[in-house]
Amino acid sequence: MAANTYEERRKKPPTLSHRAEFYSMRAVFAGLQKLPWARACAIGERLGALGHWPLGIRRDVVERQIAAAFPELDEAGVKKIAVGSYRHLGRNAVEAAILPRLGIDGVLGLVERVDGWEHVEAARSRGIGGIMVGGHHGNWELMGAYLAARGLNPEVVVRGAANRLFEDYLNANREKLGLTVVHDTQAVRSTVKAIRDGKFVAILADQGVLGLASSFVPFFGRPAKTARGFAVFALRLDAAVCFMDMLRLPDGRFRVVFEPIEVEKSGDRDRDVDAMVARYSQILEKWVRQYPSQYFWQHRRWRRQPAETPPELRDPTLKDPSKWTPSR
Repeated sequence: MAANTYEERRKKPPTLSHRAEFYSMRAVFAGLQKLPWARACAIGERLGALGHWPLGIRRDVVERQIAAAFPELDEAGVKKIAVGSYRHLGRNAVEAAILPRLGIDGVLGLVERVDGWEHVEAARSRGIGGIMVGGHHGNWELMGAYLAARGLNPEVVVRGAANRLFEDYLNANREKLGLTVVHDTQAVRSTVKAIRDGKFVAILADQGVLGLASSFVPFFGRPAKTARGFAVFALRLDAAVCFMDMLRLPDGRFRVVFEPIEVEKSGDRDRDVDAMVARYSQILEKWVRQYPSQYFWQHRRWRRQPAETPPELRDPTLKDPSKWTPSR
């Protein structure tokens, strides 16, 4: 999305449809705010499940992508992960909406286990800022809140939502939790300044949208357009990079994981960037394989691919393969 396009959209008044969607959502969330955390989240799961059936919102996309990622699964296995992903998405939405009421202690209390925090501390000890990069897996909104609760208070790079009212509501909640919100159209200048000032920047890199600087790297064996900005910043500024994920456990609490993504300089900047992006994708795939229902399968992950992609590795969501077109 071009910066001027985003700014122009922001100036337009919300449509009647956007207002109806937003205030309906606010009414639901207001009711959930009054319930105990576990009960509100359980309702979120049930609401999310409606997206799979009877509503069928992007159900074909979800099931086709899961089947492509896990070819060993039968139809029942694919459906089980698909239903789980809708339930997880519904729960995530409710958790994001009511999260500010928890406060720092409440956020930390949701975490049962932390793996790899020493990598974050190593990044902090270098005296400059660092980059936290994750994907749309686990609870990415709670991940940001956890980083803030641990004292990082990161800048989070976000994309604009179609509904401006919802976007403002979500960003206000993020700021209440101690996050600084930066739109991706302003991310280049902001990220450089933040890191040079010793701050951390959090980015979700697993959506290679049109017009965004990206690399094509394997994800479940298929080339996927993946944002490369985090790697460019790391190499340019000599900043440490950590992969982050917040995984929901069966009891509703979370396991937080951090893994370093090494910054290696061979002298070939493009090759080094692609190597970091590929490593990021490998780590994300590893955790998606372990917790497949916690991935955002509703996004067409392989929609944009290079022209040389062989037919068997192209976008599995297309019912008519002849309509496949390479990325721009």
